Amino acid sequence: MSVAVGLLRPGTQAPDLLPALVRTAGGHGVVEASDLAVVRGQARVTVRFTQDDDAAARRVAWAVLARADELAETAEPRFTRRFGARWYPVARARG
Repeated sequence: MSVAVGLLRPGTQAPDLLPALVRTAGGHGVVEASDLAVVRGQARVTVRFTQDDDAAARRVAWAVLARADELAETAEPRFTRRFGARWYPVARARG
């Protein structure tokens, strides 16, 4: 999952944001990778994790997004799943 990040909430330090999101995802499964990048002039965090199915992945993604919302202003969340070499959107409906 990835999400655009804007202003940090009071008490949140920039170096602490990504590790906090990784800890959140790690509490629900195995985190494969994480990244903080600037995409089209906007900060975007990505946390990649493994889950058995889309419903379980959505639960983890919603937990990470909720934590991100606690720590910073967020926008444009993207939930994707990899099949082979391609990434496909996962329906964001709460399941």
